[in-house]
Amino acid sequence: MPKHFPFSAVVGSDAGLDSNPMALALILTTISPEVGGVLVRGEKGTAKSTIVRALAAVLPPIEVIAGDRFSSDPRDPAPLSPDGPFAADAASETRPVRLVELPVGATEDRVLGSLHLERALSEGRTEYEPGLLARAHRGILYVDEVNLLHDHLVDVLLDAAAMGRSTVERDGVSVEHAARFVMVGTMNPEEGELRPQLLDRFGLTVEVAAPRDPALRVEVVRRRMAFDADPDAFVASYAEDERALTDRILAAQKLVDQVELSDVALLRIAEICAALEVDGMRADIVMARTAVAHAAWHERSEVTTDDIRAAARLALPHRRRRNPFDAPGLDDDLLAEILGDDEPDPDPDPGPGGGSDSPGESAHGDRSEADATEVDPAAGQSAQSAGRSAPGTPATPGATYRTRLLAVSGVGAGEAGRRSRALTASGRRVGAARPVDRFGAPHLTETLRAAAPHQRGRGRESGPIRFRGEDLRVAVREGRESNLVLFCVDASGSMAARTRMEQVKTAVLSLLLDAYQRRDKVGLVTFRGTGAELALPPTGSVDVAARRLRDLPAGGRTPLAEGLLEVTRVLDLERIRDPRRRPLLVLVTDGRATAGPDAVARSRRAAALLAARGVTTVLVDCETGALRLGLARHLADDLAAEYLPLAEVSADALTGTVQRSIRQGAA
Repeated sequence: MPKHFPFSAVVGSDAGLDSNPMALALILTTISPEVGGVLVRGEKGTAKSTIVRALAAVLPPIEVIAGDRFSSDPRDPAPLSPDGPFAADAASETRPVRLVELPVGATEDRVLGSLHLERALSEGRTEYEPGLLARAHRGILYVDEVNLLHDHLVDVLLDAAAMGRSTVERDGVSVEHAARFVMVGTMNPEEGELRPQLLDRFGLTVEVAAPRDPALRVEVVRRRMAFDADPDAFVASYAEDERALTDRILAAQKLVDQVELSDVALLRIAEICAALEVDGMRADIVMARTAVAHAAWHERSEVTTDDIRAAARLALPHRRRRNPFDAPGLDDDLLAEILGDDEPDPDPDPGPGGGSDSPGESAHGDRSEADATEVDPAAGQSAQSAGRSAPGTPATPGATYRTRLLAVSGVGAGEAGRRSRALTASGRRVGAARPVDRFGAPHLTETLRAAAPHQRGRGRESGPIRFRGEDLRVAVREGRESNLVLFCVDASGSMAARTRMEQVKTAVLSLLLDAYQRRDKVGLVTFRGTGAELALPPTGSVDVAARRLRDLPAGGRTPLAEGLLEVTRVLDLERIRDPRRRPLLVLVTDGRATAGPDAVARSRRAAALLAARGVTTVLVDCETGALRLGLARHLADDLAAEYLPLAEVSADALTGTVQRSIRQGAA
């Protein structure tokens, strides 16, 4: 069995877990599993996975009923286990706490469990094969890159987290078993955000960043190289620290039910949640449980202000009310004011801006991004009082709105999402096929149909039908997929009128919000002056695209051909990198082409080249005013694109247009 890096060897944890928010959050949620798990957000290479995998080794072992596949507690008077019922004097055994990893690409059957197909076909027996949730009961369920988890698996986790049990009703199987686990998720925010419903199910959240102190970085590298060189010797050198940590966790688990949470402490928790405008009541409950666990960790029998402060910093950052593209955070000054602190702590916990660094060091990290912008010399004219933006000054977008659905034509086979039609693991059943693996919902009618022609050759004269493995057929389902939504935005001088650019940015931000909700990847290409730029390579992080768009200046000539050629290059590259994800191009322009010789002719050739790729394209026409040239409509024809006026991007505006047309037709 491979050795894991010791929990107590993580740089920062050895100085005391209170200085390492990630380690502290993991410990508190194991002391009191009702807290609800931990979400760890941070950049790549910060040892998020290392410290999570090390956690299971320091947890006290648990007692289970011997032979029970569902880890039932012998002290439970009515264990919810399909292997039951059990005798009152059933034998028990002790085993380590399991850390079960849920792969991002797992199937729903693998997570929930399903009919044991081989035994059903070969022996005619209906038997349930437990899934990952059954194995994770009373343990830790770890999801690396949890923000990339498919929506149908997110729904499964939400149900299990809310009910504390898993129910399977399918394919002749009706099973219910307990599924109470500590859910730990890690994610890199640059690859996309988490669905709000799942985010709220994590009790605690921490931000991690790599240390900036050279001495700490040296120590991280030294320990990692020592572990890689001789894992056994390195683990043995921390054995005593690991045992001490296990004993302390066990003592806290025994004490947690005896900690007193006074009315004064509850009132203070409620005041903090109200002042920070958190949504719902789950924040109050989680914060109270975390404060109690923190008191037990410090061997206190009563919750103090320090416990409440630590709980607020871990339980509230991801629950405060915020705009769609804002990162989680907490106002430490307001927290100190509510708690009545006369002055800030001399050495406060890093809170949402700091966390475990590689491999687990705590650090204060400002993750805000300020993109520098250059002023195009061609945009150097003075701003006019008529409303043209000053050169290099980005226009501020307005409030986002609900957009109409833009989808890729045809039926794809990409990652599950919410945009275009596709063959996916979930959805309505549209056919049957041979299984790729042994998991999947069997299509019984098609399985019988496949086996029927071979019964004589298999020697069947009477009795049950004789099946073989090659007869098995599983359901083919049609659902929705996520797409690559590539935005190409004209930022030239013809778009620089402040009112127009504000409208453009508002529309694109609204489409970005729609892409976030539909779990798409997004990219951003801009063109102005003399060339085009890939402002944001395709990514799942919609909030980064929103920041780049807000900071986008406008001015200069319109290199339309260069913009279309850059889009073609990006799409060709992405087709190689991610061939299953179909692209949707959203081109935002007024159709002008003014940069370089033969600008119009080169633009038409570039449009023809892009159209030959067969990419579904939507052209958003930004031309406004009484006098219009209609160039964008001609460009849409060249691209074989759907033409969409800027005013009709809003779903409400489109609905109003349709209703007016119906009324006029009726009149």
